[in-house]
Amino acid sequence: MPKVLISDALSPRAVEIFKERGIDVDLKVGLKPDELKAIIGEYDGLAIRSATKVNKDILAAATHLKVIGRAGIGVDNVDVPAATARGIVVMNTPFGNSITTAEHAIALMMALARQLPAADKSTQAGKWEKNRFMGVEITGKTLGLIGCGNIGSIVAERALGLKMKVVAYDPFLTAERAKNLGVEKVELDQLLPRADFITLHTPLTEQTKNILDAKALAKTKKGVRIVNCARGGLIVEDDLKAALDSGHVAGAALDVFMVEPAKEHALFGRDDVICTPHLGASTSEAQENVALQVAEQMSDFLLTGAVTNAVNMPSVSAEDAPKLQPYMKLATDLGRYLGQLQDENVKAIAIEYEGSVANLNTKPLTACVLAGFLGVKMESVNSVSAPAVARERGIGVTDVRHDRTSDYPTLIRVTVESEGQKRIIAGSLFGQAKARIVQIAEVPIEAEFAPHMLYVRNQDKPGFIGAIGRLFGDAGINIASFHLGRTSAGADAICLIAVDQPPSETVLTKIRALPQVLRVRALAF
Repeated sequence: MPKVLISDALSPRAVEIFKERGIDVDLKVGLKPDELKAIIGEYDGLAIRSATKVNKDILAAATHLKVIGRAGIGVDNVDVPAATARGIVVMNTPFGNSITTAEHAIALMMALARQLPAADKSTQAGKWEKNRFMGVEITGKTLGLIGCGNIGSIVAERALGLKMKVVAYDPFLTAERAKNLGVEKVELDQLLPRADFITLHTPLTEQTKNILDAKALAKTKKGVRIVNCARGGLIVEDDLKAALDSGHVAGAALDVFMVEPAKEHALFGRDDVICTPHLGASTSEAQENVALQVAEQMSDFLLTGAVTNAVNMPSVSAEDAPKLQPYMKLATDLGRYLGQLQDENVKAIAIEYEGSVANLNTKPLTACVLAGFLGVKMESVNSVSAPAVARERGIGVTDVRHDRTSDYPTLIRVTVESEGQKRIIAGSLFGQAKARIVQIAEVPIEAEFAPHMLYVRNQDKPGFIGAIGRLFGDAGINIASFHLGRTSAGADAICLIAVDQPPSETVLTKIRALPQVLRVRALAF
């Protein structure tokens, strides 16, 4: 039975979901890093919010961990590259709190426009400073979105409903998507001088860190108001303070800070700044949604292999997972076959899909091919970490779906290219379940995978079959199956032999000494 640890406060319903799905679950909130490190090795899954920091030390101790589920969007409290290297899936719940965070951004924008917090404080102090708090309308104003993904697009829809004009900077926003949303897609340097209000809705990456610094702020329209409900670190806080002090920026509303919890800050105590303690996702509806989603996603993965909202591997729906399972085994074995024959440095790996498999989600299958290939020499590699390992080693990976007929209703072909050489293997499923090799190099051959096999490339001359049979007989090794293939009479042939036990090095040496034999390699699956 899979075992999950919940180390941050989640809705009690999340615990119930894990239990209902047949998963053993422990709720241990507030663990210190050393305490988490001491027990994490017992668990297959870890469910967190933002408090738990999953760093390299924690991951090194997580010997059985398969999945980390973040109830929320940001995964900056997880060392994703380290998790990927250890083959651990990292999931988030990007849609559960999108509306809540977007609404908070709109609320802060409106509060900023009308100076509501300062006006409230003044009025409750017994003052009546009506002339002091002169606001601005948002109707007809231009809103500049930095980031127009899940949350940014919701903010755009709400802003358009408030009769604002919306311009958006997002490298991943397509022209078609922008048109459907009713926003104008622009570059950052075009957005900055046009926007009356700027809201940020982008993750914190090397590309977005400090995106609003002194240089960028100097390009903004005088009197601009800025809202950040995304991530601390997107704005250089000292540069923002300077722009507020000079009057160039009229106001700012911050829900996130470079250092959190922000107990002291240079921007605190100002009438032109509104601060909230990272409340973007803090509604009862959002917290319930993300807790339920992360519990369902982790349960699906641990029980069926379905992958939803993973940040470090392709998604596999619960519906597709059972269909993909036999193909994933086939893909892994095809990769493993080539990995056991490969001695040279690899330049590229190409995977081709034909027939019914081409209509499926092939990204996980490509990852399985890579895992099988690389896993021959690297024990820790799996389908999560394999694509990253291939990139690190400079291996070019391509996958192609062919819309064409072939001799088989479904086919996966893998080509590994190294210096001056290509190795090819193709496999199919018979009865949608039984994996078979159907091609090696240019040679058609049909053979089932077996735990112990022997690959032999030989000259197509009489006496070979009898000679190799005698060697196995003398060694007391039983042949389970024997498959031969050739391109034409007298050309080189390929032989795949399944045996009941792995041949010793002595037996392999004797086989290599046969006059017809060109190459021998023991295989294991």
